[in-house]
Amino acid sequence: MVLPLMADPKLDFARGVLEEARGHEGLEWFEKALEADPDAMSLVSRVGQRRFEGGDVEGASQVYREFAERRPEEVGPQVAYADFLRMAAPNDDFAATLATEALERALETSPGDVRMIERLFRVYEQRGLRDKSLQLFEQVKKGEVSGGRSALVAADMARTLFPGDDAETRATLDGIFNQAMERTPMDAVLARAASEHFRKSGRLDEAVKVLEDHAEAVPSSLELRVRLGVLLLAAEKMDDGEAVLKEVLRIDTRQALAHQALAKLYRRQEKSDEARPHAAEVLKIRGGDADEFVTLAEEFLEADMVREARLLLEKGLYDHPEHVGIAVQLAIATRRDPETRDGAARFFREAESLSGTDGPATKPEFMREFAECLLEGGNTAAAEDRLRAAIKGYPPEAKVEMAAAMRRLAEIWLAENRNEAAAKSLQKRAESLEK
Repeated sequence: MVLPLMADPKLDFARGVLEEARGHEGLEWFEKALEADPDAMSLVSRVGQRRFEGGDVEGASQVYREFAERRPEEVGPQVAYADFLRMAAPNDDFAATLATEALERALETSPGDVRMIERLFRVYEQRGLRDKSLQLFEQVKKGEVSGGRSALVAADMARTLFPGDDAETRATLDGIFNQAMERTPMDAVLARAASEHFRKSGRLDEAVKVLEDHAEAVPSSLELRVRLGVLLLAAEKMDDGEAVLKEVLRIDTRQALAHQALAKLYRRQEKSDEARPHAAEVLKIRGGDADEFVTLAEEFLEADMVREARLLLEKGLYDHPEHVGIAVQLAIATRRDPETRDGAARFFREAESLSGTDGPATKPEFMREFAECLLEGGNTAAAEDRLRAAIKGYPPEAKVEMAAAMRRLAEIWLAENRNEAAAKSLQKRAESLEK
């Protein structure tokens, strides 16, 4: 004897998902599953959403309403119904009234829940019920709520209720944040919000004090300690800000914002040697435009910090593998760095290949560097070709550089006892350029 199969909402739900994956309609199966398990929140949401997407707003509303009516003692069904009403008919007075009633029932079930209060506050404001909005605000402001971070909710309410540029409003927000920080200085989200409130209102000392209290309560809160250092610099307390940022970097060297702030500080103070390493760390951690890598690498090379330039350019080429400017600089830095000089020829050839016939690898500076690399590898003929190209490529005003290239080519010929007359001629031309 074959027994009839009992309804299985899980199987019906799975069939609906499968039908949708195949590009078909799955609502029929979701509704069948909901009929077997009418109190499953996931099924209520799925059926309600699908009906709404299909244009059946009344049918979708019915699903949420019946769910809320069956579970009047639970918060979730009331909130789901209210959220749907506000989403489906944001400007409908009747829908707003129903949403209000649902949220008020939820708040009775869970009094003092700041999440419910926040939702109900928005509905009251939408309906113009300012007296009720103010009552909820006072409840949150006094801390008569649960759910955490009530100060942030109270601050948002205050901004909605009162004029933004009003002194009384500012004083109200000051009180909200100060009292909250006294209760929970370890809350990072609260500390950031409170600090921003004081900073945006032009009171850097108060903003700094908030973050100092937080850092004392939670020394491991490195991101806000970086923020503290930045605010100290903004408040012209340079030594204090620098000390805070350096301390953070001693703990975690990958705090990019700390490196960035110190780089900017040292640039303003015209301390290029101190600024460069921090600017490089920012690019290594965050990445950046190709031109940023090239410009900073040029600074390192000019300061004869070839290893630092090479490491930076390796990161730059990893981020921008087709950028010929980075490839050219990396070839030069690789040759100048004693650790990598033996393998530099490959980088020069790759840079030439990327550059083409008129790219930066045709510049005389690159040609001279490539010539030295070729000489070190015993390829004299190719080195001579690059030096000749470099000599032709220098503009008339680059007399010193052109003369140096001429002398180098002459040295090669004389060392190999060939082209003696041409070599001496080049030397005389170099001398005339240097006069």
